[in-house]
Parts: sequence; structure tokens; C-alpha cells
Amino acid sequence: MTTAGYVLSSDTAITLLAAGLIFLLSLGLGVWKYRQMITSPNHLAHPYVDIAHRAALLYAFATLLTAVFVELSAWPGWVNLTAAMVLVFFFVAAIVSYIVHGALRDTTNQLEKPSAGLYLAMALLIAGETGGFAVLLAGFIRAQWFS
Repeated sequence: MTTAGYVLSSDTAITLLAAGLIFLLSLGLGVWKYRQMITSPNHLAHPYVDIAHRAALLYAFATLLTAVFVELSAWPGWVNLTAAMVLVFFFVAAIVSYIVHGALRDTTNQLEKPSAGLYLAMALLIAGETGGFAVLLAGFIRAQWFS
């Protein structure tokens, strides 16, 4: 894929596409948030609608940052893509969980009465996000200082 004469690797292009799609989702969530703010007596959206919107914005840019590390990593494309998609999976899973709470209006704090499943999901999220990025950071370090 070319961008102004520069050929992106497919792992980078896919990660950039994910960043764009998450950003587009954040814009849609912003419309939902705005609609709730306009129609609410206190002019506030449900806390999880607000959280979903903000998280999607932040995760879009985190995915963009991830794409930079994918592009500059020394690892093979499949390693970089796998690490990046683990991150993207957990970013999107978090956003979806916030959307569900916002749509159901079932809680204003999902950690108030956590289930065993939530503890497991959080442990997997922590391991997946931290591990996925650590792989890419190690690939970047390898490419910059040890090649």
C-alpha cells in the first residue's frame, strides 16, 4: 500500500485501518452522547455512554501509536500484526462493554459489584494489552539499537 510514495507494510496498514475504524466509532458514540445530553433533564449522558465515547477516542489514538511501533519493529510482520491485533481486540472489547452498560443503563460503576468473570476479563485485558505492546516495544528497541 502506498502513501505519498511510501510503501506501508500490510501489518501497519491493517493496524492503521483499525485506528481509523475505532476513531469512526468514537465519532458515532459522540453523536449518541450528544443526543443523550440534549434530551436529558440534567443535560448529561449516561456515565457509560460518556466513558464509551472517551475511551474510543483514546483507544483510536493508542491504536495509531501502536501502528507506529508495528512499522518500526524488527519482528516479522505476522508477529507485529498478532501483537497489534491483541491490543485492538482488548481496546474494542472494553469499548463494547461500555456501550452495553450505556445502552442497558444497568450500572454507573461496573466494578461496584464485580463478578468472577469480570476479574478474569480484567486479568486477560491487562495481560493482553501489556504483553502485546511489550512485544512491539521490544521489536522497536531491537530495530533501533541491536540490528
